[in-house]
Amino acid sequence: MIGYIILPFIILTKIPIGVDGYNPRILIGIFILIWTNDTFAYVVGKSIGKHKLFERISPKKTIEGFLGGLTFSIIGSMLIAKFFIGTSNIGIWIGIAILVSIFATLGDLIQSKFKRLAGVKDSGKIMPGHGGILDRLDSIIYVAPFIFLFYQILNYVS
Repeated sequence: MIGYIILPFIILTKIPIGVDGYNPRILIGIFILIWTNDTFAYVVGKSIGKHKLFERISPKKTIEGFLGGLTFSIIGSMLIAKFFIGTSNIGIWIGIAILVSIFATLGDLIQSKFKRLAGVKDSGKIMPGHGGILDRLDSIIYVAPFIFLFYQILNYVS
């Protein structure tokens, strides 16, 4: 269980190495995309969501919410790439936004399944009503390895 949480954070330290060396803005940008995805998936899903994404595991998640999170993550990635990172290669950040949306949602679903199997609402008592600390971190736990892999593939190909 410790490896389940620690390994992604070790991988996370390898991600912000850009073309010019270590760039902490890359890591901050990834966290902003995760928060953007989670926030807008909730807002869009709550306001117009009708079709359930995976009702047996997480009955409140909707397909519309997922698509809303994806859309706003892509918009956010373009803004991050242009104004925060200062890169002209926006396509890489759009790819990161797509990965973030898919794997953040997958992480939320897996965490919901773990909680459902354990018969609990929150994964901890530190943040009641927010699902616990692990619920706040489940997205980065699943996103980090795939963004690292994405960077490795880009590095290998280019």
